[in-house]
Amino acid sequence: MKPFAVAILNWNGIDLLKRFLPLVIEHSSAIATIYVVDNASVDESVSWIHANHPEVKTIQLAENHGYAGGYNKSIPSIEEEIIVLLNSDIETTPNWLDPIKVLFDKKAALAACQPKIRDLKNRENFEYAGAAGGFMDWLCYPFCRGRIFYEVEKDCNQYNDSRPVFWATGAALVVRKSHYLEAGGLDESLFAHMEEIDLCWRMHRKNFEVYYCAESTVFHLGGATLHESSPRKTFLNFRNNMIIMAKNLPKREFLGKLLFRLVLDGVAGVKFLFEGQGAHTWQIFLAHFAFYKQLPKILRERRVAENTPPMKTIPGAFRGTVIWHYFVKKQRKFSELPNWFS
Repeated sequence: MKPFAVAILNWNGIDLLKRFLPLVIEHSSAIATIYVVDNASVDESVSWIHANHPEVKTIQLAENHGYAGGYNKSIPSIEEEIIVLLNSDIETTPNWLDPIKVLFDKKAALAACQPKIRDLKNRENFEYAGAAGGFMDWLCYPFCRGRIFYEVEKDCNQYNDSRPVFWATGAALVVRKSHYLEAGGLDESLFAHMEEIDLCWRMHRKNFEVYYCAESTVFHLGGATLHESSPRKTFLNFRNNMIIMAKNLPKREFLGKLLFRLVLDGVAGVKFLFEGQGAHTWQIFLAHFAFYKQLPKILRERRVAENTPPMKTIPGAFRGTVIWHYFVKKQRKFSELPNWFS
């Protein structure tokens, strides 16, 4: 059995498979078994794979379970211990898995890892979804080395050191199967966005490690689900961010930070309104309504949760807020932030 599996989730994505799967096979098959997890596609994806790439294993699900559900239902049937959850719009590079294998071989507690993510459309730049590893500020705003809010940096080798991070991107998320299952897998109730941040946070709570591997690079096309300008994405980002705060922060820490977020989310709503984007303001309101509706259930589930350490003790936690540094101090690059990291 090969040491790795590469699992590509597909839903009616035959064009992406035709474009990207051959490179995944070429660059990965020496040490990885390639799987396509099909979320009940109605196009010719599966038949095309069988006809053109019989070496690729397919896992066919009876219905579309989305990102989290698709992987949760397929991972138990994958034999390999190290599994790459790979978006279908990722362009891999030669030997990209080799340095990741070295990292997993060296670190028994390593639960999740990501390569460097660069932009396929602008290849010298980092890509929004992950860049050079994920971090979290004091108020639970996620950001990356190489990307703060919508400010994306050019890759000038400034983040070429592998290091622990708070979260690893779901675009190319490498997980140790046993640790993934022990942490509970991806939260299917989030539907889309921030599932990987929640998973990595729960992995930290199990005292597992999450890393960024700088020696491995892939290119991400991006925009295959919701565009950043979509009001629906605004809803999911605001709602899911509050959900993962409620799930993972110590109770006292959560309540205090939620009050700050209420104010800041209100400011964001007013900003959208003055910019003529009232649909986004409405989605922020709906996100809060949906969150408070779910809060009693989340708090009940928290009672049986183990080990909710202060956020400042988790690697990759920033003991400041990027809101202040980005909008007030005009520090738009990760390297410009003060070194207030755990």
